[in-house]
Amino acid sequence: MNKKILFIPLVAFLALVIVFVTQLARNSEGDDPTKLESVLVGKAVPSFELEDLAEPGKQYDQAIFKGEPLLLNVWATWCPTCYAEHQYLNKLSDQGVKIIGLNYKDQRDKAVTWLNNLGNPYLISLFDGDGMLGLDLGVYGAPETFLIDAEGVIRYRHVGDVNPSNWQKTLEPIYQQMVKEAKQ
Repeated sequence: MNKKILFIPLVAFLALVIVFVTQLARNSEGDDPTKLESVLVGKAVPSFELEDLAEPGKQYDQAIFKGEPLLLNVWATWCPTCYAEHQYLNKLSDQGVKIIGLNYKDQRDKAVTWLNNLGNPYLISLFDGDGMLGLDLGVYGAPETFLIDAEGVIRYRHVGDVNPSNWQKTLEPIYQQMVKEAKQ
C-alpha cells in the first residue's frame, strides 16, 4: 500500500482545523454572529396586508410603520427565546418604546392567550400565520427585531432576543437617533 495515501486524511483534517480556528478568531475579534445583514436595511418595509392577531378581520398594511420610529418584533409561542425576551419588551414598552409585534407561523389562539397571560408590549399585533411577511423580511426564525424609522424604512435588523445588554449597546442608540431625526 502506498504510504502517501495514508497522509491524505491527516492533511484534510489539518485543513479543517485551520478553517475552524480562523472562524473562531474572527468571531472573537468583535464580529457579531447574531448580526445578519439584511438586504432590506435602508429600504421601506415590504408591502403587506395582515390581520390583527386578536381581532380577525381587522386589516393592517405597511402604512402602520409611518409616523414615528418603532421596533418590529417577530415572535411566536413555540419560541423559547421569545418567552425569555418578553418581559424585557414589556419593560421597554412601559418606558415609551413603540413596538409592533409580528406573530410568526403560530396558532392565533395560543398567541392571544400568551399576550393575555404575559402582558402585551405591542401597539399592534399582526398575525402572520403563513409566514409570508416574515419571508419578505428575510426572517430566519424568531425572535428577530427590526428598527424602523418614521418614514417606514428599516434601519437595523437584530437576530435573537432583545435584552438589557444589546438594547443599551446597540439597539437603543439607533432607536434614539431615529427619534431625534423624527423630531427635526
